[in-house]
Parts: sequence; C-alpha cells; structure tokens
Amino acid sequence: MNMLHHFALRRMRPRLALVGLLCAFAVFATSCDSHRPVRIAVIPQTEGIIFWEALHTGTEEAANPAGVFVYWNAPTREDDVEAQIALVDRVVENNYQGLVLAPDQALSLIMPVRRALAHGIPTVIIGSPLPIPAGGNLSYILNDDEEGGRLAAQRAAVLLKGNGTVALLGINPDIAGVMIRARAFEQFTAQNYPGIHIVERRIGSFNAPHEQQVAEETLRAHPDLDAVVALMSTTTDGALHALDTTPGRHQVKVIGFDNANLSPFDQKSNLDCSIQQDVRAMGQQAVELIQARLRGQSVPATIRLHPRLFTRENMNSPEVRAMLPQDWTLGQWRWSSIQ
Repeated sequence: MNMLHHFALRRMRPRLALVGLLCAFAVFATSCDSHRPVRIAVIPQTEGIIFWEALHTGTEEAANPAGVFVYWNAPTREDDVEAQIALVDRVVENNYQGLVLAPDQALSLIMPVRRALAHGIPTVIIGSPLPIPAGGNLSYILNDDEEGGRLAAQRAAVLLKGNGTVALLGINPDIAGVMIRARAFEQFTAQNYPGIHIVERRIGSFNAPHEQQVAEETLRAHPDLDAVVALMSTTTDGALHALDTTPGRHQVKVIGFDNANLSPFDQKSNLDCSIQQDVRAMGQQAVELIQARLRGQSVPATIRLHPRLFTRENMNSPEVRAMLPQDWTLGQWRWSSIQ
C-alpha cells in the first residue's frame, strides 16, 4: 500500500504543479488587470475646431490626475452621423469603462447609446439631450438652452433699442437644444419686446454652404433686416460669410451660438456676440461623474450649465478664458487610437 501510495503521489506532482502554475497566473492576471487605467471614450460632434478643443481640455484636466486614459475621436463633419455611430459601437466592442458623447443627431444615436448602456458602460451625454430618460448608467450634462434663448433675446433688444426686425436662422429639429433655444427666444421676445419682429424663420443644418445660401436668400428677401440670430455654429459661419459677400449690409448684426472657431471680433464686424456652451466644464464633470459611478456612488441624473455671452468687451476676462482651451493651437492633444 505504501509503494502504491508513493507511486500515485509521484504521478500527481506534475499535475499539482501545473494547477499551481495556472492559479498563480490567474492571480497575476487579475492583479495586472486591476492596475490597468480606467479608459473613458470622449466623442464630440466633430474634430479640429477650437470649440471642441475646450471639451478635450476639460476631460484631460479631470482624467490626468486620476490616471484615467481618454480615448478622443470624432467624425470629420457634424453631419456624418454614421461615423459617430461607428465610433460609439467601437467603444462598446472594446469594453471601455465610460463614454462621453456630444450627439450629432438625437434620434440616430438612440440605439448606439442603448447598446453602450446594455454593456454596462456609464454614459454621459453632453450639450443636448437624447430622447432617453436619465437614470442608472445614463447621465446628462446639458447646456441651459432656455437661458441661451433668453440671452439672445435680451441682446437683440439692446442692439435694436427695443424695435426692429430679426431673422431666426438655424432651427434644427434634429437637435433638441437648438429647438429649445428657438422657442425661448420667440417666447421671451414676444412677452418683453413687442417692438421686435421676427420676419424670417429658416430650418438649419450642419452644412455650412447651405447655411450661407439660406442667409443670402434671407438678406435679399429682407433688405431692411436689422439682425440675424444664428442658432447653430454652422449657421453663424454661414451668416457671417453671406454678409461678407453682400455689399452695403454692414449694419446687420449677428447674434451667434457656439461659434466653432471663435473668430476674432475685429475680423468679423457684423458679429456682435456669440452665446457659448461651457463645454470645458462639461468635460471635467463628465469624467468625474463616470469615475464616481464606477466607484458605486450615486450621481446626478441631469446637470445644467449656464451658457455665457462672448463679446468684444469680455473676450479676455477671466470668466471667458476659463471656458476656453488652455492652448488655442490645434493639435495640443493627440487624437487617440483604440486601446
């Protein structure tokens, strides 16, 4: 019996050693995985413009001290919705721990975001909401677009001294925030400034040449127009280009939103102001929300941030500078690859 027992033990030793080696490897792999950095994907509406570089700055400011890796990428155009969908799906496939998304279109991004949520990825939608209720792993950090509409109405009243004509351009039914701006502007103007008349309302898009064409048509149809309220960045650019190429229209002032490249006011005499989202703060808070969610903490379902009126007079103020990228030079951050 002793010999048989000794023989059995000798045969079992290699197997026990193999089992021990596998267990040690599993512990090592688990330990290594636990030390891997949290990976959060940030997908803005488009790339290569200063407006979204502020978002990048904000996310890096929150991510770097915490050792969080930020995957940063976006479509080359705001109207390339399919590219943004593909980026969200790639993030899901690569098991990222968080997603920050500024959607190019509300309805088209519903299913990709639902897929991210189904995979347990904490997701923060910034800027403008999707028609999905907040809760669970889904949070919103939104621009207060109702306040933005009121700011535009108040600015128009100052410019026109309470009386004049306005064209409301860039009304985009695909972007909930833009529709809120438009409605707030109309309601606040009607209630408080009856001497200001909206003589033109036009649908907007992310197609800049189309927005310029719409602005040119509006200027021809209303030779006595006093001001343009441009509800989107492409509409702002289109209106300014249209005025540059229309002789004798220097008196028409543009109240813009989300000016993409923050063109210096001294180069655009028709640009009176731009009402800007605080996307830098959105980026900071989105990364912080995702980290809190990963720690199992409760987080707010919705946060609303105040927009700010950028003018010639306040562009160099500390309050405005705090909303801008740290470095206006494009390429401060590298566009990330999937890791």
